[in-house]
Amino acid sequence: MSRWQHIIPSGLVALAGIWICFISYTQQPAQAFLFPRLISTVFVALALWTFAKAVLGWSRAGDGISRRIMVNILPGLIVTLIYVFWAAKALGFYTASAIVFFILLSIYDPNPHSEMRSWIKRIIITVGFVAVMYGLFAHVLSVFTPKEALFQ
Repeated sequence: MSRWQHIIPSGLVALAGIWICFISYTQQPAQAFLFPRLISTVFVALALWTFAKAVLGWSRAGDGISRRIMVNILPGLIVTLIYVFWAAKALGFYTASAIVFFILLSIYDPNPHSEMRSWIKRIIITVGFVAVMYGLFAHVLSVFTPKEALFQ
């Protein structure tokens, strides 16, 4: 396996992490972005460590991402990027999170898409997920989330 198969993906992840971290540190008010800054800083540190290991040739785990795995991941990656760079701000954190979680669950859930029961299960799981997210972020952590566009 080529060393570049480790360097390129880890470099892209590190660049994305640096960009997201930069954005979190340039937003105001600073108190509202304490949690994102903490998470993005840890993410960047781990991403840079992984990139350094790849460049130095210390990365010996796995065979990288195969074309088949990348094709499986790509729809979720596209949906996630839309969420991160547009939907969360345009639709609001909780609304966009519910929609994106439901889409991702529908894409990757192995249950048949032709049965009403599996759709009801996906809806119940999505509602539960958003309820936990709301409880965690709004009440336990008391962190700022983007205003809701649909439910103000």
